[in-house]
Amino acid sequence: MERTTCLIAGGGPAGMFLGVMLARAGIDVTVLEKHGDFLRDFRGDTVHPTTLELIDALGLREDFAKLPQRRLNDVQIPIGGRMVPVATLNHIPGRHKYIAMVPQWDLLDLLARAGDVEPSFRLRMNTEVVGLVHEGGRVVGARYRTKDGADGEIRAELTVACDGRSSVVRSAAGLGVRNWATPFDAWWFRIPRHGTDPSGLIPLVSANRVVIMFDRGDYFQCATLIAKGSDSELRASQPVSVITRQMADVVPWLADRAEALRSWDEVKLLDVKLDRLDRWYTDGLLCLGDAAHAMSPVGGVGINLAVQDAVAAARILGPKLLSHNVTTADLARVQRHRVLPTAVIQGMQRIAHARFVRPAVAGRLNISDLPETPLALRIGRRIPVLRSLPVFLVARGVVPERVPDFARRP
Repeated sequence: MERTTCLIAGGGPAGMFLGVMLARAGIDVTVLEKHGDFLRDFRGDTVHPTTLELIDALGLREDFAKLPQRRLNDVQIPIGGRMVPVATLNHIPGRHKYIAMVPQWDLLDLLARAGDVEPSFRLRMNTEVVGLVHEGGRVVGARYRTKDGADGEIRAELTVACDGRSSVVRSAAGLGVRNWATPFDAWWFRIPRHGTDPSGLIPLVSANRVVIMFDRGDYFQCATLIAKGSDSELRASQPVSVITRQMADVVPWLADRAEALRSWDEVKLLDVKLDRLDRWYTDGLLCLGDAAHAMSPVGGVGINLAVQDAVAAARILGPKLLSHNVTTADLARVQRHRVLPTAVIQGMQRIAHARFVRPAVAGRLNISDLPETPLALRIGRRIPVLRSLPVFLVARGVVPERVPDFARRP
């Protein structure tokens, strides 16, 4: 029978960061990832300053700098036919005054290489967790299935669910979850970017279309918001080019790309969820990241919140795993430490859904077509605290975590 000290379900950012940090403490770690590689497009690619600081502390700064990336410092909104800057990261504290846009598969490959040099780290691809193993009312491991159909199980002192918003593990554990209704879903797609185009983060908010454009160098990664549950109806009732045509109506510099989308196959649906487990753990099992709290894409904070969960879990549980005496009280301590920042961010997202996203999706928040900058935005740009607080909370979070000493490298 296979055994490990810590079994991690899911090789996303939370699972990989946690695995590398625990392995650096000499803890036997096994990460199970159901796919054969990390190449999934339109995953969250925003790496916030707190995660950049974590990468530095892990001694991976130089390797990370070699990854293809763009830096987002500014947010601009087209208003009255011109680009109006509304926020900047230049004044936030810390070394990194930007958000790095990095393909998530490159970041995960970097973490996989960092794990490979640790004797106690094992990453098993094409291996999907399909259920839990219980013994005496306690979770003692997980059952898995490989790509070729082979079944097996791994026993573990601690199983950690990092398998995302559709977590098989949390469902198998029967943990109670609280859901909040979301007014929108999102379509993800790419369009070409020219060197003369504006840079940074560009929201387009018009009566016909709400789009967030992320500068990725030679292309824009775009998310357009649609009413919740309307995906099938919209795809059947209109050509895909209506998206880019309506974008070009707002910003004429996109006119030469009004037909950039050729097929609905180029547009991927994100089913937006916002939820949080009442209890993130049970005896022998801990849930982190989206498995514990699915986040809205508003603010692009989901990945970074999940990574902060992983840092807290490594710091709190690392010494306990080394001495082989992790208790349910220790798992509860992780939740107590992370539930406040999670609840604050989710609260902000719910306010944003109600005040901005719902009216925007309904066509009632028509900012881009206004002849001049609204008064509220002009006031916000002139008052430092109003200008800086939302950016600070998105970029830095509520309670940034400190990397445990055992995981640090020069």
